[in-house]
Formats: sequence, structure tokens, C-alpha cells
Amino acid sequence: MADQQRSGPGERVLERILEQEMRESFIDYSMSVNVQRALPDVRDGLKPVHRRILYAMSELGLSPGRAYKKCATVVGEVLGKYHPHGDSAVYDALVRMVQDFSLRYPLVDGQGNFGSIDGDSAAAYRYTEARLQRLSMELLADIDKETVRFDENFDGRLKEPSVLPSKAHNLLINGSSGIAVGMATNIPPHNLREVVNGLVALIDEMPWTDVEAIVRGRPARSDSGALDLFHAGREAAMKTRLEELIPAPDFPTGGYICGLGGVREAYRTGRGLVVLRAKAKVEENDDGPDRIIIEEIPFMVNKSRLIEQIAALVREKRLTAIRDLRDESDRDGMRVVVELKRDAVPHVVLNRLYKHTQMQSTFGVILLALVDGVPRTMPLLNMLVHFLHHRHEVVVRRSEFDLAAAKEREHILEGLRTAVDNIDEVVRIIRASRDAAEAAVSLRATFELSERQARAILDMRLARLTGLEMEKLDAELAQVRERIAELERILGDLGVRLGIVKDELQELAEKYGDDRRSKIIGPVSSFDVEDLIADEEMVITLSRQGYAKRIPIDAYRSQRRGGRGLRGMGTKAEDWVEHLFVASTHDYLMVFTDKGRCHWIKVWSIPLGSRQARGKPIVNLADVNPGESVASVVAVREFPQDRFLLFCTRNGVVKRTRLSAYRNVRAVGIYGVGVREGDALIDVQATDGDNQVLLATRNGKAIRFRESDARPMGRTAAGVRGIRLDDGDEVVGMVVVRRPNATLLVATEHGMGKRSAIGEYRFQYRGGKGVINLKSSDKTGPVVAVKSVTDDDQLMVITRNGVVNRQNVSGVRVIGRATQGVRLVNLDEGDMVVDVARVIDGAAEDDDDGGPSGEQAAADPEAPTAGAARSAADAAADEASS
Repeated sequence: MADQQRSGPGERVLERILEQEMRESFIDYSMSVNVQRALPDVRDGLKPVHRRILYAMSELGLSPGRAYKKCATVVGEVLGKYHPHGDSAVYDALVRMVQDFSLRYPLVDGQGNFGSIDGDSAAAYRYTEARLQRLSMELLADIDKETVRFDENFDGRLKEPSVLPSKAHNLLINGSSGIAVGMATNIPPHNLREVVNGLVALIDEMPWTDVEAIVRGRPARSDSGALDLFHAGREAAMKTRLEELIPAPDFPTGGYICGLGGVREAYRTGRGLVVLRAKAKVEENDDGPDRIIIEEIPFMVNKSRLIEQIAALVREKRLTAIRDLRDESDRDGMRVVVELKRDAVPHVVLNRLYKHTQMQSTFGVILLALVDGVPRTMPLLNMLVHFLHHRHEVVVRRSEFDLAAAKEREHILEGLRTAVDNIDEVVRIIRASRDAAEAAVSLRATFELSERQARAILDMRLARLTGLEMEKLDAELAQVRERIAELERILGDLGVRLGIVKDELQELAEKYGDDRRSKIIGPVSSFDVEDLIADEEMVITLSRQGYAKRIPIDAYRSQRRGGRGLRGMGTKAEDWVEHLFVASTHDYLMVFTDKGRCHWIKVWSIPLGSRQARGKPIVNLADVNPGESVASVVAVREFPQDRFLLFCTRNGVVKRTRLSAYRNVRAVGIYGVGVREGDALIDVQATDGDNQVLLATRNGKAIRFRESDARPMGRTAAGVRGIRLDDGDEVVGMVVVRRPNATLLVATEHGMGKRSAIGEYRFQYRGGKGVINLKSSDKTGPVVAVKSVTDDDQLMVITRNGVVNRQNVSGVRVIGRATQGVRLVNLDEGDMVVDVARVIDGAAEDDDDGGPSGEQAAADPEAPTAGAARSAADAAADEASS
């Protein structure tokens, strides 16, 4: 039925179908909500309320560096002039722009209580104060130069900007979320530097020929100033390039982004799921229960609610391994401590926390924003292009405004110059005129001036007639004309305009950019607990009875030669430290037994302990067969084809095998080398296949030969003879010499030691009897270890009772090989030296040394070097204590 109009006395009634009226009214209402309240603009990334708040604060003069004003003032200004809604809507939006856990780059600088990550609400607006952040001034820059369109406010009294000039891509760096009618947006925040890199790549790497190729539905512009885009064939390549420059969102609360599959889908289609995880670490404690420390949580997760979730799991007996839970967060950062029971496995508990709490959450990405007032879901590339289009228009309109102002000034200056050149006639005309209006008419008629020029001449001060002022007038005119030429060049050249956009973006990144907070790790399906372990150097110790532990490298202080040392491990009387070396927490430890079997252990799986702690039995970490003991440990991260393992046994047998033969890690271990009956493996080292090898015996003999003399053999081969031993003698150490300036350090059981030049050991073919290495006596005792060292190195001397002495190698002088040496360490009665470790730059480093400890460096040549240099204060304290 058609609409019918019925009139009566004093009334006019329009009859309509109810269904049609409801449909049209609801559509009008929904579009009003979508455009005027819930969705951000693709150009400045702001919803109307946020835009109005920033503009109102700018009009109030609340710029950075100026005094704060009550938030009540800001709310009243916004409500009265621009935003006819409730005060809570305005204040809530203002509060969110202050919170550094809600916005990656906050836009408002607040003073007072603006809420917390625990879900605490902000104080009332009469108590809080605010002003603009410096980044907000970049969003508002040049707004007074007609760079954006201004519309009437709700009552038509004032004008407000329809969009901000926005130098920064605020939509991406701060993200946005909103629920509209029939649609929603959820854009994650990103890192400013990465977004700028993506925009710069768009400018540099894309041929700009057709804007329709990417910005679908946007009307093409035919004028010469149009910002055109590239051929459609380059679209896929550019998307791939952007995924390299902007790898993932970057959330203000940090945490982990698990996998990039959902991110890639979102960037290419506009929708995707991103899995987030809290950043947590396990603190192992030999003297007490282990703990899980939560340091960062996923974006938009309430910390108090998360703690309540964990507590509820404990109460419901779904997590029985937790004995205590407390929040130790302060102004320095977040710290939630989950204390475990003694028999708990920390990483199992951590994975259950990820599974059952908001320590793992999903962020549903919806890249939806307003484009020319129409909601549109778009890929990342489109968002960047729309922003560049907006910035290009801002540069054009700003240049046009500046050009008009410059031409106006040139026009005035030309009139003043004419007046100065004809000053006598100008004075005569002015004196002859009855009033200013008549004088202006006469000046215009006489000198062909415009009305503005004539008015400027009449307003000119007599001081402008001095010679110096006339020179300034000429200089200003030349400067203005130069500025006009520059602006006309900008407006006439698209490349110049894009260059300006690029320079402004790079300047912005330089001023406000920072490092990424959210770490990108593997997807959850292939998630490894190792991703939660910090990659750092550790000192690994193994006792004779097989107790292992790891200690931070800075736990040992440096001492001078002859000092008493620091106690390094609490052991029973019949046990002592037998192996000590340094490895990264992410390295593999290849554990070789004296019978030649190989087992793999991750360094982070070894318990972290103090110097005095005993550690954990190695048999609990690796499946070592009964009756076997650990002979050597090699730390590796990768298994390259061009690296080798060099084996040495007590009876002087050596073998060289490619490291890649051990890449297949097995839980039960494999045969690493064939060991003959009556023999035992004593050392294994990683090499590059082209080194010198030196074997030292217990009775003071040594042989030096080339590693290439031992050809590569299979994994299970027994090897070939390296040195021919006398009766009752045995090999105690193997040194792989890599440094040309190295000397050989020999340490004995009674604490004596010396250094000799490597060159004093003449080359022999493997299998010889060797030469004298040390003049053995009752004073020295038998040889226990040999090392390749330089003056820059340091030593750790380990005794049977667990005492560790750290000293500079330079304190041990270089003497002949057939000597007894000097005192390295003063021993307690009944104690003896069992091993020596070399230290570089303050950390135990074992890239070319041997001995019973089997010390090794990582086989990965790119692995980080160990340790940090000791301070002068530590050195002084150590010397005093020694």
C-alpha cells in the first residue's frame, strides 16, 4: 500500500507501512552508529570521539610542556562544542588514550589515577588532569593550513575537522576496536618503526601508475597531481615484502606471538586469528621449591582476573602442583610468582597454565575501517595505501596554502618596493589627500596598485625608509620568491611530494620509534618450552659421582695466582668436581660415556643452582647405562657437515668423525665411538678438521701432530693410535690448538703448573712416543690437565674438595717444557687438583682445550661467545681476599 497523506484541522498525518518505516529508520540509525561512533577512519585511525577530544585539547592549549588541566574541563569542552553524548563516553575514551597498557603509543599525558592493568577504574574526572602527548601534536600538525576539511558541529555554531592530518599511521600503531551494527573492527597495535619501514618501502619500491589497482572502488583522479599506484602484477610481491617489514603486531603488554599463520592471513585478507601467550620463566631452586615467574601477559588480559583463574584451578584440584600464588608487581614491572611443590615438573605446570587460563589467548584480527565514510574490510596493503593517499593530499593542500600565503606576501612586498622607489611622489599624494580612502584611490591610480598594496603602503612606518630596512625588504622579497618557486616545484612533481611524505615518516620514526615488545615464536602446535628459556651462558659442573648443575657465569670472581679460591660445589667427602665447562642454555650437551655411548641433554634442562649446591644426578637427565660414567661433554647448537668430533681414549687412541653423523637425537642414546676392552674414552672435542692436536700423558710426555693425520671414520669405528705409551702411563688430556699465539699450560695434581711455547713440541706423525712435557717429581705429582692459553685468558683451577680458584694466565710465566713450573694454587691438606678450565673475557671458555673435564665450545661458529668481563672493583676485592 502506498503512503497516504491525510490532513485535518491543525494537523498533517503521513501514513506509512510499519515494516518499511522500521527498515529505513533502523538502517539510518545503524549507519549513524557505524560512521559517527563505533568505527575509525582509515586515514587518522580515530573514532569521532577521540578526534574531538584531541582537537578540543589542542584548542584549549593543552600542548606538551604546558600545565595540565582538569579532565572535567576537557570533557565539558568536548560535550559543549562537538560531542552531544554522555560525559562517561567522553571520559572513558580519554582515559583509554592515557593508558600505556591499552595503547602502544599513548596520545594523552595523564596525571592522576587512570586505572590499571588489574581492571581498576580511573578516578572521577574532577580529580584527574591531562594534556596532549608529543605524538598527538604530530597528528594535529598543519591542521590550521586547510589541510583537512572542516564540517559544522552538531548545532552549526562551530567547525570541527572531519579527519586529522595525522603524520603517523595511528590506525596501525595504536590499533582500534569497536562493535558497530552488523559489523565490528579489531585492529591490533603495531611497532612504529616497522610500520614506517613498510610505508617507505611502498614509496620506494612501487611504480605509481593506477590507484584502482589496490584501492578498489576509490574514484580515479585524472589531474596531474593524482597519487597513482602500481601495476596489478606487483601487488602480490609487495604484500610479501610488507610481511617481511611488518612481521606481526606489537602489543603494549609484550608477551609472545605464537606463529605467523594467522597474522599472514589477516594481512592478506583482512581477517585472521593471532595466538598470544604470556611471558613466563621457570626459576629452579635446589634448596626450595621451583617457581614460575609471569612477567608479561597477553594484550587486554586483566592481571587480577588471571590470578583468580589460577587460584580457582588450584581450589578445584585441577592444578595440584601449585603451593602458593602471589602478585609481586610494582612500578618497575609485572611479576606474578607461582610457587610449586617440590615434586612438580615446572614446564608441565606452565603448559597447563597456558591451556586452562588466559595466559594464552586469541586475538581476532578484523581490519575494518571507514573509507570515504563507508565501512570496508581490507588487507594491510590497502590500509597503508589509503594512509599514503591521505598524507599526499595533506602535503598538496599544505603546499597550496603556503603558496597562496607566499604569493600574497610577494604581492604586498612588491607594492612596498614600489612605494619606496617613489617615496617623494607617495608622500605628496598622501599629503594632498583629505583622508586615507582618497589617498588609497590616488595611489592605486598613480602606480597601478591593488587595494591590498595601497593599504599596506598607508600602514607602512616611516622607519621602513631607512637604508637598512630597504635592504631587508629586498632580502625578504627574494626569499619569498624562492619559497614560491620551491612550492610550485613541489606541486608540480609527484616524486618530490612523495619524498616529503617519506622524509616526514622517517623523522617520525627517529623521534618516537622504539624496539619491539612482543616476541615472535613458533606456532602453538610446535611450541617448545625452550622458547621460554633465555639464551645465556652458563657454567656447567659435573661431579665424579655424576651430579650436574648450571650456574650463571658471573657467579665466579677473578683471583690472582696462588689464591685460596671460592667454594664451587657442595659435595660429599668421597665426591668432587670432575668436569666444568661453559655452554648456552639453548645448546645441546652431547654426553659421552667412558664406554663410548652418546646422549643428548638440553642445557636448560639441567637444574640451576648456587655454587654450593650439589646439583642433580646426571642419570636423571640422560639415560646412562649402569656401570658407565661421563667421560666428556660437547656443547653444540647445530650439526653442520663441515665440522668434526675428535675422540681420545686413555690408551692413546684417537678418532675423527663428522659432527653431522650425530644429528639424529635419540632419547636412549647411540654409540658414539667404539672403545676397546680395557680402554676408556677421556675426551671429545668439536673441530673444523684442520687443527693441530697435542696429547699429554700422566707421566709427563706429550705428542704434537696434525689433525688431518687421523682420517675421518664412521660413527662406531674405534679409531687409530695417537701416541705410543710406556708401561703404566696413560693419556690425561687432549688439546686442539687453534690460536697461533697460544702456549701450553700444564697443571699437576699438587697444584703446580707452567706454560711452554707450542713450538717447543716438535711435529711428529701420530703414533709416536712424544717428547717430555713436564719434569715430574714428588713435588709436582702427576699431570692432571693441559690447556692451550694466552696472556689474555684466565684460569679456573678445580680441586677434589670442590674449591674453585680463578686467576689470570699472565701470572704464570712461560718456561721450558722440561721444567716443574710454579705454584698455581695453595691446597688444603689432603686436597688435590683435578681439573683446570680456561677463561676468556671473564667466562670459562673451552673451544680448544681438553683434559678429563672434556670442556668444549659450541660447534656452531655463529654461537655467542661466553661471559662478561669482570669489573675493576671485583678484581680488587678478589685480590684482597686472596
